[in-house]
Amino acid sequence: MKLRLYWRPVLLVALVGAGWGVPGLAQVSPGQSGRGPAPPGIIVAPGMAPVIDASNLYSEAASGRMSAAVAGALERVYVPNVKSNDVYVIDPATFKVVDRFKVGVNPQHVVPSWDLRTLWVANNAEDRTDGALTPIDPKTGKPGTPIPVDDPYNMYFTPDGGSAIVVAEALKRLDFRHPQTMALQSSLPTPQCAGINHADFAIDGSYAIFTCEFQGGLIKIDPLNRKVLGYLKLSKGGMPQDIRASPDGKLFYVADMMADGVFVVNGETFTEIGFIATGVGTHGLYPSRDGKKLYITNRGSNKIHGPPHGKGSVSVLDFASRKVEATWPIPGGGSPDMGNVSADGKLLWVSGRFDNVVYAIDTTTGGVKTIRVGTEPHGLTVWPQPGRYSLGHTGNMR
Repeated sequence: MKLRLYWRPVLLVALVGAGWGVPGLAQVSPGQSGRGPAPPGIIVAPGMAPVIDASNLYSEAASGRMSAAVAGALERVYVPNVKSNDVYVIDPATFKVVDRFKVGVNPQHVVPSWDLRTLWVANNAEDRTDGALTPIDPKTGKPGTPIPVDDPYNMYFTPDGGSAIVVAEALKRLDFRHPQTMALQSSLPTPQCAGINHADFAIDGSYAIFTCEFQGGLIKIDPLNRKVLGYLKLSKGGMPQDIRASPDGKLFYVADMMADGVFVVNGETFTEIGFIATGVGTHGLYPSRDGKKLYITNRGSNKIHGPPHGKGSVSVLDFASRKVEATWPIPGGGSPDMGNVSADGKLLWVSGRFDNVVYAIDTTTGGVKTIRVGTEPHGLTVWPQPGRYSLGHTGNMR
């Protein structure tokens, strides 16, 4: 039997009140991110912070729920440009580029650390051996010294914060590393998951599901025991991309850029239960700050390297009904890719992958502002974001 930890509120308060550090639990100021005990019945993985709302795992990433860890962080949008090997920095107040700096080769994503104190640029150096992670200090917006790491296409963190999970896409493996030094702890081969890249975690932290871009399927892993639990071939999947959990944690939505929509997967049984058509080249998935909607980017092309000014759009899915209630086209065509929602939930910031721009999309009207950046922008992040901790990617906040 797997041992899991149930966070009893009396014990938790006693430990913190006595000055004990609780491993893996983000330290927050009262009234900000922690809101009391976990509801009965939610048993979380050892070291993981309690689930506050069993009906909405995004409750602690709602507007206004800022951790003390992000105090002093500059309000910025960090844009990694895959082909120009640099990061553009946008001031969201003015929609202007205020800085840019060189990083490693092929920067793919800007990833907030589990403890919210560092932003990591994942430079995977495709078809090369000089991959690296470049740290950015959110309080200055400036990069630090890169750390050599094998093929860091993307990066996630175990729910307890004890390990970074570097997604070594070309090597078909997950590398568990120290979350600050990035020293290698262990590797998990994923031989049947070509193109492993995006992930999300169970509400209790007991498993994670990663997409297998080049095999049209998914892989389920146990991050605690670091083992593969199974593979799932999607029925008509050609190229699955981003994946996100439903607010109650029971379902996972999987964007597929060949199928032009999202698959719906039961996480516990690891079975496909549905499909929702959205638009051409379905790619990124971003929950609204209130956890009621899912913003779905449709990149406008089924090709890995598509043309500019494609049939790009953003679909708005209602979690409760599982129906698309609106679709916002990019004026003049475009290629919305990866990004995240602003801290107040009013803007969806996403890269325009084939158009060398960033889109700031009004989440009420669908109106679009466009900012020119470097060559082939990819996984941008908005910072700071609300939440107790980051599970990785461009801000999978909990």
